[in-house]
Amino acid sequence: MSNTQSAPGTSLALDGKVAMITGASSGIGAAAARLFAREGAAVVVTARRGERLRELTEEITGGGGRALAVPGDITSAEDVERVVRAAVDTFGRLDCAFNNAGFATAGTVLHETGQDIYERTMDVNVRGVWNCLSHQIPEMLKSGGGTIVNTSSVAGQRATGASAAYVAAKHAVLGLTRAAAAEYGQRGIRVNALVVGSTRTEMMDQVIQAVPELKERFEDETLQKRMADPQEVAQAAVWLCGERSSFVTGAAISVDGGTTAA
Repeated sequence: MSNTQSAPGTSLALDGKVAMITGASSGIGAAAARLFAREGAAVVVTARRGERLRELTEEITGGGGRALAVPGDITSAEDVERVVRAAVDTFGRLDCAFNNAGFATAGTVLHETGQDIYERTMDVNVRGVWNCLSHQIPEMLKSGGGTIVNTSSVAGQRATGASAAYVAAKHAVLGLTRAAAAEYGQRGIRVNALVVGSTRTEMMDQVIQAVPELKERFEDETLQKRMADPQEVAQAAVWLCGERSSFVTGAAISVDGGTTAA
């Protein structure tokens, strides 16, 4: 079976939908792009690394899927507007979005965290989600509704040992999610968040390379004693973007191997 086609006779969770995915050049975002396409969606992928996006869309279209790469930086409102406009111009509308792009560094205590790290952490994780919501929602309202999934973290629910800036930023993502869900719940738009635990992504590998002892700690804090594969997180995003979760909005769905239950 190819990366973009489901087995014959199966029901596609996102058949005919148009989806925007941020942070799609690697990790959870790239896994989500492949899975969304396999589940029937036309995917519009964005990230700063344009060459990786092009390789990803070539893989998806080569397997029979529909995909468009639009490089950009979600901290720029103009870039986000351009991505949303490309989705509508190319595929006619925007039905769902997975606002997954994020930024994290190995944790330092608050007073030793540089101002540049604080600003970058807040810009990507908070301003980026704000920019996406601000431009995605108007297009969804035009077509009668849609679904949005924002990537938060276990750090969005409690201090985890990550930097204070990251903990604050991921708390803010949950706040934006709940506020947007409340404001647009009667207008056909559902907004949810994923509370993601430690996941084997390129960014996580960089953190572990910088602080090797974190690998054992990340694994031990889950009930399953391992980190997630990016596709496991992508599966949850597909469910939230599809009709099988039609009565779910304003939720913080844990995809953390039981970390927040322990």
